[in-house]
Amino acid sequence: MQTSFSPRQLAEPDMAASEAQIRKCVHCGFCTATCPTYVLLGDELDSPRGRIYLMKEMLEKEQAPTAEVVKHIDRCLSCLSCMTTCPSDVNYMHLVDHARAYVQERYRRPLRERMLRALLAGVLPHPGRFRLALALARLAKPAQPLFQRAPSLRPLAAMLALAPRRATAPPSSATAAVPARKGRIALLQGCAEPVLRPEIREATVRLLNRASYEVVFAKGEVCCGSLVHHMGRKDDGLDAARTNVDSWTREIEGEGLDFIAIATSGCGTTIKDYGFMLRDDPAYAAKAARVSSLAKDISEVLSAIDMPHAAAPRPMTVAYNAPCSLQHGQRAGDGPKRLLSEAGFVVRIPEEAHLCCGSAGVYNILQPDIAARIGERKVERLDRLNAEVIATGNIGCAMQIGLRTGTPVVHTVELLDWATGGPPPKALA
Repeated sequence: MQTSFSPRQLAEPDMAASEAQIRKCVHCGFCTATCPTYVLLGDELDSPRGRIYLMKEMLEKEQAPTAEVVKHIDRCLSCLSCMTTCPSDVNYMHLVDHARAYVQERYRRPLRERMLRALLAGVLPHPGRFRLALALARLAKPAQPLFQRAPSLRPLAAMLALAPRRATAPPSSATAAVPARKGRIALLQGCAEPVLRPEIREATVRLLNRASYEVVFAKGEVCCGSLVHHMGRKDDGLDAARTNVDSWTREIEGEGLDFIAIATSGCGTTIKDYGFMLRDDPAYAAKAARVSSLAKDISEVLSAIDMPHAAAPRPMTVAYNAPCSLQHGQRAGDGPKRLLSEAGFVVRIPEEAHLCCGSAGVYNILQPDIAARIGERKVERLDRLNAEVIATGNIGCAMQIGLRTGTPVVHTVELLDWATGGPPPKALA
């Protein structure tokens, strides 16, 4: 696509990076077939191609974002399916993240939206605050149908729907000594996952210990920054990235690390991008690139090390849902499916496996109506498989899918832990 950014604009690193991606787009339209919002809504402006046009006009002309432009940018899930199908290798993730930061800086949202976004940014990245918020949400759950009937309150209804009915105990942060240690792995502690499903961390630690790897939790680590970063809060996202780079660098320069393992694929996509995010920070560029090179999804770690012998405790059919952040954001391939198959599970893949489930960080709260329709479509495909359990690799997917199906939903690592001598997943109890 032709562009006419000025030399002054191109002197700004983020603008130059966006211009380079816009120029790659040839408007071929391949992305439209794999974009969930275009498939659902049929609006060209709700396709990656249409959004790139809107972002080009806004950035190139330095326009104040209009409500119409913001609406279509907000409707993007950042599922990155378009990047998998793009023959021109457009990095849509970097482009839309820049556009959202531009919108955040120059557009004044209605008060209700500002309050909701401030609430999400101030609560979800902080496990203590999030746990307290869920306790309050459980008390307010009876009001969910009332909120659902009022369009302006549907985001609150979505929040209440996602809140578990029972409180969970925080996962242990204690680490066990491993005899005949083969290596040392830092495990991302996360923010939402240990509050919603602490059993995922516990299963991951057991499995890695069983493979003779010591698991450590870096002191000072915070939320990966993806939630605020994808909401356009660039500075907040970069602050989180710097804090984590410092935490993991201390471990690397101390006893050393083989991997930084991540069991929430949405976080992994962002951490693997720290090198890009901090590329212009002279104090952090090299350290961030090093951290990104060590960051691996837990399925990638398990594929790279010697897994303990695995055998499914009983014959079981598993429907595997590949998170968008893993299949499109990280291009992790079929590792999770292969690991489950090798462990003795019968793995089935649903139709339209490339399409998002509608979770997408906080999308299912900010865009509840679209997210619900996308989620129902995903679950309908999964339920067709008649599986005993649904496995996925991202806490957001697990919550979004679990809300709409009677089939138990677990993390892939919970099944692998069970198959190598651990307890059955709680969801199967």
